[in-house]
Amino acid sequence: MLLEIQGLESHYGRVKALKGVDVAVKPGELVALVGANGAGKTTLLRALSGVQSISAGSIRFDGHDITRLPAHKRVQLGIAQVPEGRQVFGPMSVEDNLLMGTYRRRGAKPADDMERMYDTFPILKTKRKQAAGLLSGGQQQMLAMARALMSNPRLLLLDEPSMGLAPLLVGEIFNAVERLKAQGMTILLVEQNAFQALGIADRGYVMETGDITMADDAQVLLGDERVKAAYLGL
Repeated sequence: MLLEIQGLESHYGRVKALKGVDVAVKPGELVALVGANGAGKTTLLRALSGVQSISAGSIRFDGHDITRLPAHKRVQLGIAQVPEGRQVFGPMSVEDNLLMGTYRRRGAKPADDMERMYDTFPILKTKRKQAAGLLSGGQQQMLAMARALMSNPRLLLLDEPSMGLAPLLVGEIFNAVERLKAQGMTILLVEQNAFQALGIADRGYVMETGDITMADDAQVLLGDERVKAAYLGL
């Protein structure tokens, strides 16, 4: 496994947001974590990236215990998160936002990867000198993804990439995620849109009020009557 989470617990004050979560991700997999708003999905990603405190359990990445490792060290190891709500640096240009993604990385020249990002998301090249805050919601989501990819991650954490987007743009974003998977990127995708997420995933987890309640191959979950009733509107 590239990522192994065991018995993870986290609190907001006295409220236990994660209640002993177990999740595993193999290299090259796209794993979807689905569930209703408030289920704890974003808290789990924040715990993985090191910005949410952990009260119990462990996180192992490529065989190394990173449970107490600070966030910047996790980025250096190859974990990058695309946050919920995109959170681009609005006054800065698209190009400068991309360069921010290289801050903690080592190795290849940023210019080479920037061209790769422009190939993956052509609209960003067209608008590379424009302030990121002036982009549409879909374009900002592409920029947030590209900024994370500029760190050369081994694991990409995607938090609600379809949030607030029109259906056509949602399709574009999920197509981009599929392309990244085809290129070998390992992805943990958190998404309320269970149908879209499970439709492109290898495996999936269903989360409810801080617990993992179901885990199986994505296609099995798509066919499960409980998942259909609770999350697919069927």
